[in-house]
Amino acid sequence: MRSRSVRHVGAVLGLGSLLIGGLLIQSASQAVSVPAALTDPVQASKLATDLGADRTGGAYYDDSGRLVVAVTDQATADAVRRAGGTPQVVSYSTAALNSIHAELDQLPAIPNTSWGVDPSTNRVSVEIYDGVSAADRAQIEAIAAKRGDAVQIEKLPGTLKPTVDLPAGVGITSDWKICTAGFNVQNTNGDKFFLTSGHCVTGGYRTWNKRTGGALLGVATSRWQYGPSDYAVIDYTGPGVVAYGTVFYNSAHHQITGSRYVSDGEPVKRVGTISKDLVGTVLLPSTTVTYQDGTRLDYMIKTSLCAQTGDSGGPLFSGTAALGITSASTTNRACDSNVSDDRTFYEPVQAVLNQYGLKVY
Repeated sequence: MRSRSVRHVGAVLGLGSLLIGGLLIQSASQAVSVPAALTDPVQASKLATDLGADRTGGAYYDDSGRLVVAVTDQATADAVRRAGGTPQVVSYSTAALNSIHAELDQLPAIPNTSWGVDPSTNRVSVEIYDGVSAADRAQIEAIAAKRGDAVQIEKLPGTLKPTVDLPAGVGITSDWKICTAGFNVQNTNGDKFFLTSGHCVTGGYRTWNKRTGGALLGVATSRWQYGPSDYAVIDYTGPGVVAYGTVFYNSAHHQITGSRYVSDGEPVKRVGTISKDLVGTVLLPSTTVTYQDGTRLDYMIKTSLCAQTGDSGGPLFSGTAALGITSASTTNRACDSNVSDDRTFYEPVQAVLNQYGLKVY
């Protein structure tokens, strides 16, 4: 083999290499490309899914607002870095935590409880609200005891009640019942509808009017559910209704252009009929929750937001993306973005749109 000489090295300088002190230095034209930072929550969740539930623990926003992908080993951490993501090595995989969640779901419905996988703490988060008996709490604690620090149980004030109201207010009404109109959506033919909570239409409340002025908006047909989901798709039937693709937030129209599932820890906004517009945080992206009336719902979004009676059906969003439909809250006071022990739950918008072939606009 021919040995490399200085002349040979010099001959390839034009190709972007330089020999300095015995080290071969590459020019910028030959440098290894660095992937763009992973900042899209949809892509982060997809990366975690693609790498596998046994190797990852989900994606979440940390306290500094950085998007993180939880991993269970260094090899998977390296794969996240190569994709431009920020990894965090954790003890429990999504598969392991989902197994605990599923075991809790086998319990009979226990009113005023919620549980789900929390990627930001790498735990199954269980919250027990007022009114849970000692016997019911013992059932939950028996499962948690077998799982060590993979389960975290908290006791919080309040009871979980759907946020429907009787008194006057701005929003949508059906006889005496008051709720809030959610996102406007359409099908592939361009026919338009709006979303609200399913519990709003229970008891025969199908025809909905605008609270201010009483104009007819539409009618709920067969596309609604209250348990194990909470949504209603209302057909626009009122004459002259103009359905804008916006959310009226802080006295201005805020354009909505798409929809997606939430990410743990992301900041979110919501609008309600009764309470003021608020900013909060996603605490769990997928929660099993049982309301005070015994209705059990699956895959609900848990947030730190508060809501009041009459806010049901209102939109949860981030930027221009539709995220959720207001369902229930533990709030027993005037709403305040700074109150940390309030909990409000939302039906994921994307699940409803997927089921009926709809999209926001």
